[in-house]
Amino acid sequence: MIKRLPLVFILFFLILSGCEEEIESPELDLELDYQPLELGNFWIYDVDQTVYFGENDSESSRFFFRDKIRGSYLNAEREIVFILERSKSTNQTDWTKELEYTIVSRDNSIIRTINNEAVIALVFPPEEGKIWNGKSYQAEGDDDFEIDLVGPSEIPGFENTLSLRVNQENLDDKVTVRDVRYEIFGKGVGLLEKYDEVITYCSRNDCLGDQLIDGGSKTHLKLVEYGKD
Repeated sequence: MIKRLPLVFILFFLILSGCEEEIESPELDLELDYQPLELGNFWIYDVDQTVYFGENDSESSRFFFRDKIRGSYLNAEREIVFILERSKSTNQTDWTKELEYTIVSRDNSIIRTINNEAVIALVFPPEEGKIWNGKSYQAEGDDDFEIDLVGPSEIPGFENTLSLRVNQENLDDKVTVRDVRYEIFGKGVGLLEKYDEVITYCSRNDCLGDQLIDGGSKTHLKLVEYGKD
């Protein structure tokens, strides 16, 4: 005589089988290596900078920045906050401490805080066309960032590195202001390039529309070396 299993046991086995399938499902690859975060990681950048003080008055300089993850701590939300020290040099031999800033990974995003200004620099998984509010942690709280390009890097020495560009702003009304900012991240490397140009044009009646720079600055960082101490 064949014994039939009670309905409750059949349901139990079905639920158990469903749980096993859920456990075995593969995890989503967030591609976190676009911003590696480990103690001792460092990046050295060649920096071109121009500061505009007024019409026909500017100062240009070239130097190096070295950003190094020197420590970490747990914040109140039990997140690991990485402390980076930025040093400055003109010869890559003698370094002077410039500032410290932090990076924390939160809600599949990278938050970088420099001089008390927090920016959501990158979100994961990074995909072309993805848009987010990069300044949601700031008082102004509204600035769309977009991954607008994915492909091989064009920076010398990193041509074989898969990279993505985060367009932070691309504004030039050719009358009052020019605001162009972007960052490029390399897979397995981190920040490859950073460009910030924020200037104002002369808006007097005698020069309006002539694109005479009244003030602001332009800073361009390009990675030349990275590694781990």
